[in-house]
Amino acid sequence: MERHILVVLPHPDDEAFSLSGTLAKHIEAGSPVTYACLTLGEMGRNMGNPPFTNRVELPGIRKQELEESCAAIGIQDLRLLGYHDKTVEFEDTALLDGNIAAILDEVKPSLVYTFYPGYSVHPDHDATGAAVVRTVGRLPEDERPTVRCMAFSRDHELAIGRPDVISDVKGFLKQKMGAIRAHRSQFHGVIGSNSLTDREMQERFGTERFWTYRFN
Repeated sequence: MERHILVVLPHPDDEAFSLSGTLAKHIEAGSPVTYACLTLGEMGRNMGNPPFTNRVELPGIRKQELEESCAAIGIQDLRLLGYHDKTVEFEDTALLDGNIAAILDEVKPSLVYTFYPGYSVHPDHDATGAAVVRTVGRLPEDERPTVRCMAFSRDHELAIGRPDVISDVKGFLKQKMGAIRAHRSQFHGVIGSNSLTDREMQERFGTERFWTYRFN
């Protein structure tokens, strides 16, 4: 059991496919989870299929969807940090790092989840992961939590190797699918998962992979 887990991601829905089963597993084991989400994903292009929202209403919709996803997973401490979607890389580094440092100081996690900087496709993903790594890296070595990262850019394993943490979440697919389906504006229909057999569901969604960040 971890003392406390901190998740730092930039968008609502970032948690759903890659992390939700693992978080549900931690929560069942008794570890409290704090999820700091930097933006409301207000620049997302998806509005549902068929569309049921618009650019003006999308931030509120995505906030509701994130809250539903957290409820499905079992997360009780959600922090919305108020940054703007698709601009995290341009934010004042000192202020961004300071906000993350304040949460680290408050909850004192033993484990942090974020994106692997440079290997996570979206500029917001990479910038968020870089901020977490910078901030944790400034802590005294004996006070640093473990940082586990998600990565999925093309050929990322050639650069950073194979994942060193492979989480079997087959027993937590109810929570994971609840988290995915909560983001209705983005995933509309859960990419056909209703037609999948139990075995196909387990093969497709039952494993989550992480890289432990190695500080120099």
